[in-house]
Amino acid sequence: MLRGFRVILAAGLVSAAIVSLPAAETSVAQPSDGYLLVANKGDQTLSLVEATAERQVATVAEDGKTGHEVAASPDGRRAFVPIYGDSGVGKAGTDGQLIRVIDLAKRAVVGTIDFGKGIRPHCPIFGPKNGLLYVTTELENSVTIIDPATLKILGSIPTGQPQSHMLAITRDGRRGYTANVSSGTVSVLDLEANKLLTTIPVATMTQRISISVDDRWVFTADQTKLRLIVIDAATNSVSTSIPLPGLAYGTAPTPDGRWLVVALPAINKVGLVDLATMKMVHTVDVPKAPQEILVDPAGTVAYASCDASGQIAVIDIKNWRVAKLIPVGPVADGMAWAKAN
Repeated sequence: MLRGFRVILAAGLVSAAIVSLPAAETSVAQPSDGYLLVANKGDQTLSLVEATAERQVATVAEDGKTGHEVAASPDGRRAFVPIYGDSGVGKAGTDGQLIRVIDLAKRAVVGTIDFGKGIRPHCPIFGPKNGLLYVTTELENSVTIIDPATLKILGSIPTGQPQSHMLAITRDGRRGYTANVSSGTVSVLDLEANKLLTTIPVATMTQRISISVDDRWVFTADQTKLRLIVIDAATNSVSTSIPLPGLAYGTAPTPDGRWLVVALPAINKVGLVDLATMKMVHTVDVPKAPQEILVDPAGTVAYASCDASGQIAVIDIKNWRVAKLIPVGPVADGMAWAKAN
């Protein structure tokens, strides 16, 4: 199927290239076997969604004021939910200081990591090689390193910038990148030496961050212009920007490295960027205010958390259409994949 669309920018009217998408198929792709974990900000719960059944099977109370994000342990047995607080980034409100540890089989909180003071812990990611847990600790301008086995804090890495909100880690585990919201910068971290390497100016304000599967490109969303910033990881500099039909938020690449899936919350769509041409080539209508994007390990479906509807949009990657809407909790936001046991 051939599709095209037009993008309106402040500078004028920009026409996107017409490209060929995968041909529509009558069959629906089967999601990987596992659980989709969803942090629900509206009722402070974690949803467990059985991926193959495409339904919520349980919720777990976080026992704290609002976790925005979640990470699943590599063995799929536990979830780690930082308790950020009841405000948005840079806004007044409570300053969270805990991380809740949830046993996914027991569906209960079984441990807590306490920082001892309010630091707004936010984005947790497991190191792909060392298995350590890295968490953005926003009020300390840092990323904190945690041993997930002992729940002990091992140290921290300075980001050199305020509001280091989201974190992405390369597949080799050597580099980390934080999106620093109000400063409009990206910090590059050496995760072997635990030090800040450099800071890259990218925009007036930025949000969210992801990395291509070959670790070549880093993507972050400009929050003042309709574009996605593309950083060359080899030079730590902005390579280009991708025009968009609306402000972007969360992004995620498909495992084959061909596509980048982009949440466009202001226009209630999810967009598709062709990484060979660095152009957005297709959009899909989803419920109001998509936030985060997660692609299942097999690359068969992409999930978009739609916070204003409390739903997860399941997008069939074969056909690039919404195959199902899964009800979860109110103000659904952060997601993680937990493999089946």
